[in-house]
Amino acid sequence: METRDLAGRVIANVGRVIVGKAKVIELALVAMLCEGHLLIEDVPGIGKTTLARALAASLGCSFRRIQFTPDLLPSDVTGISYFNQKRQEFEFRPGPVMAQIVLADEINRATPRTQSALLEAMQERQVTVDGETYPLPRPFLVLATQNPIELEGTFPLPEAQIDRFLLRIRLGYPTEEEENDLLVRFERSDPLAGLQAVTSPDQVLAAQQEIRGVRVEPSVRSYIVRMVRATREHPAVELGASPRGTLALYRACQARAALRGRDYVLPDDAKALAPVVLTHRLVISSQTRLRGRRPEEVLQEIVNTVAVPVER
Repeated sequence: METRDLAGRVIANVGRVIVGKAKVIELALVAMLCEGHLLIEDVPGIGKTTLARALAASLGCSFRRIQFTPDLLPSDVTGISYFNQKRQEFEFRPGPVMAQIVLADEINRATPRTQSALLEAMQERQVTVDGETYPLPRPFLVLATQNPIELEGTFPLPEAQIDRFLLRIRLGYPTEEEENDLLVRFERSDPLAGLQAVTSPDQVLAAQQEIRGVRVEPSVRSYIVRMVRATREHPAVELGASPRGTLALYRACQARAALRGRDYVLPDDAKALAPVVLTHRLVISSQTRLRGRRPEEVLQEIVNTVAVPVER
């Protein structure tokens, strides 16, 4: 499949900069091919910004970075209409969201009003300024980051916005061998500076259409539905995954299968993707939190209890 070839080229190219994170790069491609968005929650210095820049360079996509701060205004994200005195008419000055890959750095440091400026862009892939609607370029991916440790001066993302992110992932620290390799690669120059595109936005759009043809057997589709519905019935969960979460898991499974060269989805795709697709959509009860249980543990328990379909 062409999608598998595309994935191999991109993962290898980004891997020249991001060491030992092939699975993370694959998940970023899953988000891109599903026309979804990615939330990276990790401590500073792990390589979140570098991942976004390397991905954009490898895909040949335009890239803009927005540093979210408490004084950032919605117009700083979407753009403004201003009066051009020379032409005697209003003109639209696009904001940084008008790019194919947008890095929303430390998104939880902006006020809810500014955070919500991304909602229309993420869902409808357009922005509305002064009553005029402007379509965003395709493909379009918002890659947002937030620090889970330093919470002072932050505004937690509302559930409605978290639900717009297809995946939530963590990069994690590299191993000792990977960190040593990182020093060798960056010893004389920054490999990101010379990174060239290995595909094009048109090929990405073609791959987005290709994954929709990946076959999902009725038994596997039922397995995905039962897994999501189980999150709404678990006693430790106050609010389970929404139907948007069901569709997100379904599409992500199709993308993962295509990236691995298959034209069909396996139950293993759903089991592997459930933690990054569903965990951030769960609201666990206060009693569960007091007992020290995390959403990740609850979801893994749910995944383990849902019967896996087997071939007869």
